Amino acid sequence: MATLIIYYSQRGTTDIVAKTLAKNLRGNIVRIHDLKNRDGYANRFLSVISAFREEKTDIMPERVDLTNYDTIYIGSPTWTGNPTPAILTIIDRCNFTGKDVVLFATMDTNRGNSNIARLEEKVKLRGARVIESFSITTKDKSPEQLVKDTEAIIEMKDLKMYSR
Repeated sequence: MATLIIYYSQRGTTDIVAKTLAKNLRGNIVRIHDLKNRDGYANRFLSVISAFREEKTDIMPERVDLTNYDTIYIGSPTWTGNPTPAILTIIDRCNFTGKDVVLFATMDTNRGNSNIARLEEKVKLRGARVIESFSITTKDKSPEQLVKDTEAIIEMKDLKMYSR
């Protein structure tokens, strides 16, 4: 079973989690880039509104070929309890029929469960079978601690059983 990790990261914490998953699960990785400027206070405020409204955005890559993968991990930071526009956009552009999906959310607060719930609704509409999910609180954690937390989740949820 080939594994693919698809994620968006603005400040780098979701990037650390995704790369730790890829290393430990021997999966391939695709980082989705939002082409809209999300930096600065005003743009961050507008980004939160976009996430709340579930607006789509221009992304790179525009599509991801899932043909050769059985298990897909999808990761997003949590913005106002929601997935980011970039992740919502890529989900709407992919066909997850017959794919096992593991969802993960990073968050500063405790609103990752609502992010996961919305991601689950979206991928199921695109044909996915959600087999697992988790969220990681990132506030005030060092990169080393994020790696340790991710590795602990891999062990606790036995995520290696879904990979080759």
